[in-house]
Amino acid sequence: MKKVKVRIPSGKIVIRNKRRQVGIGRCANCQGELHGTPTAHPIEIRKLAKSDKRPSRAYGGYFCSNCTKELFREKARLI
Repeated sequence: MKKVKVRIPSGKIVIRNKRRQVGIGRCANCQGELHGTPTAHPIEIRKLAKSDKRPSRAYGGYFCSNCTKELFREKARLI
C-alpha cells in the first residue's frame, strides 16, 4: 500500500494508506478480458455470493468463453 498525505477538515495533515487500483480479470490462455467476473478488491469479492464471483460454466473465471469452446473441441477430437 502506498502512503498518502491527506488534509482533513480540521486542517491537519494525516498519513493514510491508499489502495491500489484493481485490474480486470484476464484469460489464462489468450490474456483476453474475462466477462462475468467482478472488478473489485479481494475483501469486497469475498462478501459476494458464489454465483456473483464467477460464471457457473466449466472453467468459468479462468478461461474466456472462446478459449473454453476451443478446449472442448480439442478434447472431443482426442476421444
